[in-house]
Amino acid sequence: MRAVDDVIRQRLYSDVALVRQVAEYIIQSGGKRLRPVLLLLCAGAAGYKGPHHHALAAVVEFIHTATLLHDDVVDESHLRRGNATANSVFGNAASVLVGDFLYSRAFQMMVSVDNMRVMQVLADATNIIAEGEVLQLMNCHDPEVDEGRYLQVIRYKTAKLFEASARLGGILGALPAEQEEALAEYGMRLGTAFQLVDDVLDYSGDQAETGKNVGDDLAEGKPTLPLIYVMANGSADQAAVVRRAIEQGGAGELDAVVKAIRETGALDFARRRAKAEAEAACAAIASLTSSIYKDSLIELADFAVTRNH
Repeated sequence: MRAVDDVIRQRLYSDVALVRQVAEYIIQSGGKRLRPVLLLLCAGAAGYKGPHHHALAAVVEFIHTATLLHDDVVDESHLRRGNATANSVFGNAASVLVGDFLYSRAFQMMVSVDNMRVMQVLADATNIIAEGEVLQLMNCHDPEVDEGRYLQVIRYKTAKLFEASARLGGILGALPAEQEEALAEYGMRLGTAFQLVDDVLDYSGDQAETGKNVGDDLAEGKPTLPLIYVMANGSADQAAVVRRAIEQGGAGELDAVVKAIRETGALDFARRRAKAEAEAACAAIASLTSSIYKDSLIELADFAVTRNH
């Protein structure tokens, strides 16, 4: 990861001062670096010994960071990872344009690896992530969103880059198609579990630990799994409160919504779903050769669902 951070620092450079300033601000403001870690671990599990995994780990972090810059503008967010968002510091225009810079820099870097499969996987993933962003926008303020539509957004918007990161490790290690697919499924399941827990923490986390405001998703009218569960399983009054909050972006009704979520067991339900995804992730890689990398992938799946931040 130190080597990946070195690549990130080198490739963030631009002659344009504001590009450097915004990109460094967002990259250095924390974050778990999960996608680069995932790529490195999967490359290790695949037996890869070459020079390209550090560059590709930086690529997936750049793509992820670009999505964050654009996300925060779309969501009008002011807090991420406990810090002011780039758009609240530098303005929306700078955030969008530097996001574009990070996307294009990522594509410059992936071309340098000179592997058509690598470029195909990353190009496809980036396109699907963009579709996921639009799907989420369409779902906002819509209380008719069901679990299927919600999970589609997760698969596209979040899990796809996890899936691509894991698959790239397999491609670098020249694994047989079946094992490459196993790593890709692991990544997709891990990303899904990770987002499910994020959606739980939006209603149960400590702001000091999560680095974001409790109820941010509700303020944006996002129908996440805890809310969908209440509408499907709560009383008529509980469902009505949640429905109204989604339609109106009801941060003002946060207390009532959180009460309904707790009384119906919605958070426990969502955590169980996350745990099932993590278990499916581990099952997907059961046939991989034993190694410290495989052990770490199993630990990572556990971390995804037990974390509090």
